Amino acid sequence: MEASPELSRHMVYQPNFGMRSPQNSTSDFQDAQKHNETSRTMPLSGHVGFDSLPDQLVEKSIRQGFCFNILCIGETGIGKSTLINTLFNTNFEEQETSHFESSVKLKAQTYDLKESKVHLKLTIVNTVGFGDQINKEDSYMPIVDYIDKQFEVYLQEELKIKRLLYAYHDTRIHACLYFIAPTGHSLKSLDLITMKKLDSKVNIIPVIAKADVISKSELHKFKSKLMSELVSNGVQIYQFPTDDETINKVNSSMNAQLPFAVVGSMEEVKIGNKMVKARQYPWGIVQVENENHCDFVKLREMLISTNMEDLREQTHSRHYELYRRCKLEEMGFQDMGPGDKPVSLQETYEAKRQEFFEDLKRKEEEMRQTFVQRVREKETVLKEAERELQNRFEQLKKLHQEERESLDAKKKKKKKKK
Repeated sequence: MEASPELSRHMVYQPNFGMRSPQNSTSDFQDAQKHNETSRTMPLSGHVGFDSLPDQLVEKSIRQGFCFNILCIGETGIGKSTLINTLFNTNFEEQETSHFESSVKLKAQTYDLKESKVHLKLTIVNTVGFGDQINKEDSYMPIVDYIDKQFEVYLQEELKIKRLLYAYHDTRIHACLYFIAPTGHSLKSLDLITMKKLDSKVNIIPVIAKADVISKSELHKFKSKLMSELVSNGVQIYQFPTDDETINKVNSSMNAQLPFAVVGSMEEVKIGNKMVKARQYPWGIVQVENENHCDFVKLREMLISTNMEDLREQTHSRHYELYRRCKLEEMGFQDMGPGDKPVSLQETYEAKRQEFFEDLKRKEEEMRQTFVQRVREKETVLKEAERELQNRFEQLKKLHQEERESLDAKKKKKKKKK
């Protein structure tokens, strides 16, 4: 049993721990290849001291600490909070949520954990009201918006002239635990749509929640059905890395057992001479950390003990890089120009500046043309009004002349009679 971590709760963001500066992995790899082609291997005649670099890096990392952000997606009451409490052997004391939310809301809470000498700033993001609405068509949108917002905040920090990334609290989601209801049949359409919308933005780890409610034979068929549906619908879930020889076998084995069927519980039951975390039923006891009962231990080992750093790395080098590249391309930045020629930042700036002034000049010309056209239209209207007034004046003048002549004629007749 792991020792209970020291816990302090924070409701506001604080500086991030152990984050590296962003980099373009592809260009770095190409530069490294070019460097290896021109570099020479030289023997040392004595001890220099740079063999302590790994130790320096470890000490610095421990001193700075680490951050890890988990997004929990699942229906209300499916056991998200209980599983997180069990994973980190801590009661985070989250408030119960309502089943009557009008829309999906995301609630983030940050905690400081300490195990041995290692500090971990853990942020848990919970989806409140997911799947509770009658119309579930856009239930995934608040989740997508939240993930994109965290990418955007990091990008804005990255683009600042004076960057403080070493002290920045990184809120990008490193792992998404997607809780699937143990129906025993197939994935709900809401789950398929949501995972499809998220698979290019976050590392999705599907888990079958409350796996103790279905039999082992049903569970095995359910797992196969779920993986078949995910593959046929093109949903990309997180695969534990197999490129490291030290963890190749165990990660390959765990990839074949996805999705994990888990049970969470902070209650302890005495079995033999020791207390174990378990769920007690009239028909028996389900031990949380017994691999014959559920996959909780496998999930904890894969998520925390073995692949936590890879999840952080994948978030930065894959998901964030995709968002960053798309955003920079929208802003007009690009690595290669016409003819596959490299484009410098200065050239991009000048091109965007020229484009801006041309667009400004075009808009000014459009405004001038619009103004001239409106003046002409106004002049036409005024001339037409002047013409109408002149015609009216002529008519009144003629009428007045006719009336005057008529009066003069009448006066002459009266004089003749006299």
